[in-house]
Amino acid sequence: MICRRNDRQSDVRGSRGRRIRTAAVTLVAATALGATGQAVAAPSVPPRTDWDAIAACESSGNWQANTGNGYYGGLQFARSSWIAAGGLKYAPRADLASRAEQIAVAERLARMQGMSAWGCA
Repeated sequence: MICRRNDRQSDVRGSRGRRIRTAAVTLVAATALGATGQAVAAPSVPPRTDWDAIAACESSGNWQANTGNGYYGGLQFARSSWIAAGGLKYAPRADLASRAEQIAVAERLARMQGMSAWGCA
């Protein structure tokens, strides 16, 4: 006697297996991409950031500071941070830019990575 498998039951099991695999792959991909269903807020600049106070702490308020330590300007930008935040629009290094230009770049940098760039903030 030949045993014949129930094709309908097999299709249901196969369909269920495909759904489980699809769900598992989707979950792994979502986790890897950070799509957990929760909104991730971008860093922001506090509304009333006192850049002069930060500069006073970082560089004794010297907006043209270049002490040879690898950080430049009143807010002590690393060259890589200056470039990443668009500082080259104003000057090759922060110490060569005006106070207002340094603050404009600092606000962009703060929106990119938060205020953690400044230990004095």
